[in-house]
Amino acid sequence: AFCRGRIVRVPKGPLIRVVGTEVAIPCSVSDYDGPSEQNFDWEFSRETDFVRIVSTWDSTFTSEEYQKRVGRGDIKLRRSSNDAVELVIRNIQPADQGRYKCSTPSTDATVQGNYDAEVQVKVISDGLSVSGSKARSSTSLRLSEGDSFKLRCSAITTSPEHTHLHVTWQIKSGSSWQDILSLTHEGKFQPGPGYEERYRSGDIRLDTGANDTYRLSVSQASSADGGAYRCLVSEWVRGADGLWQKIQEKSVEIATVSIQRTDVVISTSNVSVTERDSLDLTCNITTDRSGIFQAEVMWYFSASPDDTLSDAQLLLSMDHDSVVSDSTLISLSHVDRNSYRLLVRDVDVEDSGYYFCEAAIWVPLHNGSWHKVVERTSAPVSVVVTALEPDYDVFLNASKTPKFSDDPTELSCRITNVQDTEANIRFTVSWYYRQHLPGDNVVTEELLASMDADWTLIPGDRGRERIQNGEIIFSKKSADTFSLRIQWTSESDRGDYFCVISAWSRHRNNSWVKSKDVTSASVNIFWATQDYTLTVEAVKLKPFFVAGHTFEMTCKVSSKNIKTPRYSVLITAEKPFTDQSNPNGTTRIISLNQDSVVRLEDWTDQTRVDGVVLEKVQENEFRYRMYQTQVSDAGLYRCVVTAWSPGGGGMWREAVNGLSNPIQIDFQTSGPVFNVSVHSDNPTIYQGEVADLLCIITTEGMPLEPDDMSFDVSWFAVRSFALDREPVLLASLDRRGIVTQSRRNGSSDLSLERISPLEFRLRVHGCEDHDFGNHYCVVTPWVRSATGVWQREPDIKAKPIFLSVKMDVLNAFKYPLLIGIGLATVIGLLSCLIGYCSSRWCCKKEVQETRRERRRLMSMEMD
Repeated sequence: AFCRGRIVRVPKGPLIRVVGTEVAIPCSVSDYDGPSEQNFDWEFSRETDFVRIVSTWDSTFTSEEYQKRVGRGDIKLRRSSNDAVELVIRNIQPADQGRYKCSTPSTDATVQGNYDAEVQVKVISDGLSVSGSKARSSTSLRLSEGDSFKLRCSAITTSPEHTHLHVTWQIKSGSSWQDILSLTHEGKFQPGPGYEERYRSGDIRLDTGANDTYRLSVSQASSADGGAYRCLVSEWVRGADGLWQKIQEKSVEIATVSIQRTDVVISTSNVSVTERDSLDLTCNITTDRSGIFQAEVMWYFSASPDDTLSDAQLLLSMDHDSVVSDSTLISLSHVDRNSYRLLVRDVDVEDSGYYFCEAAIWVPLHNGSWHKVVERTSAPVSVVVTALEPDYDVFLNASKTPKFSDDPTELSCRITNVQDTEANIRFTVSWYYRQHLPGDNVVTEELLASMDADWTLIPGDRGRERIQNGEIIFSKKSADTFSLRIQWTSESDRGDYFCVISAWSRHRNNSWVKSKDVTSASVNIFWATQDYTLTVEAVKLKPFFVAGHTFEMTCKVSSKNIKTPRYSVLITAEKPFTDQSNPNGTTRIISLNQDSVVRLEDWTDQTRVDGVVLEKVQENEFRYRMYQTQVSDAGLYRCVVTAWSPGGGGMWREAVNGLSNPIQIDFQTSGPVFNVSVHSDNPTIYQGEVADLLCIITTEGMPLEPDDMSFDVSWFAVRSFALDREPVLLASLDRRGIVTQSRRNGSSDLSLERISPLEFRLRVHGCEDHDFGNHYCVVTPWVRSATGVWQREPDIKAKPIFLSVKMDVLNAFKYPLLIGIGLATVIGLLSCLIGYCSSRWCCKKEVQETRRERRRLMSMEMD
């Protein structure tokens, strides 16, 4: 284990070889230094001296007596790797018996190990003989598929050594021999590739008999068993290392076997049959079997030629006793010894497909039973059953065509010139739509609806919702007429329409199968359309009026290209002053829809609910009145008219909108001018205090008596430093003195009062944090005219003032600090009192101490 050196190896001897055979003696070297490719020298000795035979590196190494044999190639070296060679001796003779030495020249730095090895070769005589049955070299056998046969081979050896025979039966497949079954030199049976299953089932056996015979038995012969058979015998001997070595091999061809294949074919190829006719097919069994046999036949049907027997449908069968399975429309008859006829009467379209037959050959056994020897399936035959198509034409016409949108459309699809139809034929319809596209765009057909064989309507994707709502109706008016009705035709329905009439045939199983489709010519649904036009003219009836009088205007409407129009009218006002309810400046006052229903839109003046009237004078004329006009009503008034045309289902469809010319209301007055401002003596307050805000009104121009002026005052707050949030209404005071407050979330309260004819005060009691922000008031002046009518002036908004709310830290913490200091003082005094009492009366203890003498040396227990 601790040493390393060159090792030269040859097989353990003696090596027993047969005279006349080729011998290969291997030699290898390992654990060497130097180059990877090593050289070898071979020498031979019969007694004591060695004679040089051949070398891998020295061509002059060979002795004279071996030069001829080496030159002819009878002796040569065959290198298998860099460190291994074989000495090959062809046609070895008894004179070659002796010791063979393999040497390797040293390439090591130091000499370690062995550099040569010897092996003894023993040459024995050839005692192996192999022959066929009865010493005949070869024979020919002609068999039918499913038959059995036996072949015999004789092999014997007279070798002086203890050898074993290895017998293999082979068949020539193409240009090479293939193993069938072997009896090895160790006495084991070994089937060849592909014969394992047949060996396990017993169809292939190898038996030994007297006189050293080896018999091959084959049952259930197939076409693959045809070919040349030979017996291959090899002789094996156990070497000194305990391993078996093959020393020679011989073979002899025994027989040539030809297997006549049994084929099953259908006499016809592709078949075309007309519906209601009969289908006649014949299954022929091709065999040269001359003995007694019976055939079993089964007919199958499949929809695809690739279906297996498990997927196919069994039509009819006849066993080997000629018993036929029962069927009404299908019969199976035995025409002759090898032909079987299938007859299918009254064929249907569903009978189209692939037909094939399966046949099995049964032969009798010695005990009287029957044995199946072969089974074959024919190639499928394609059978096409042509349906009996009825002859008819289809005519499509439009009984109703639209002239305007929402007019009805009705199409009739009629079957004409019906010929050669039977009672088992019924017709259904499919409706299609094709849209007109500009240019070379591809036009696609869209299915509107179709009927199945039971006349059940199946809606298509286009217009499915309209069909379910009853806007598109499909009906069958008679046996030969189908209709399509669009209740309200829209512009998207314009295009080509056509129908397809399908003929359905009833089959034997009472199912319906479509046999023919006929398409009608298309019908174009189209009507000329023009753009809708609508003109609205507003007229002021009274050229001049003053505040408090009635304003009156009429709107006249004219339209074109609209079918039976109706109009809805909306009165709008564009006021020059800012309106808090409508920042855009346009106010919707009153409307009248196409059914003459009046509705107040943005008219919110509760005191003048009945102050505006809109009425229909004629079919195309409408009148608007405003009673007791105010100065705030000044602006531009228009009529917004919408034309409606009748749509589907009694609904009205909006056609076009129109806007009239403006009518202006302008009051030329020289009344006073009002200004509003907000003031506070202390805009910064502490929490809990009262904030006072004054809304002060000033007048300019013509002075008025206090009894001729009245004001609506509203207070708003914006809860931010910048005016970037929506204002919040705090409280309002109308001109009658009624105060209205908005709902508040905090604990603070509001009060609003009039302190003088032109001053209004807002108080916030108990201010909190959320009461901060920009506060302003909005004033609506009311002025009584000379006629005694109160006129509302435009709203005036004051400039906002910012109210700041602070927290009083001293007042906030005064009472909590006093309470805390007092409680701490009381608890401290109480703690001192409890401690004094406890130490005085409860925890007092007298301790008696033993008196000790004062000496220099203390007592022992005190050490």
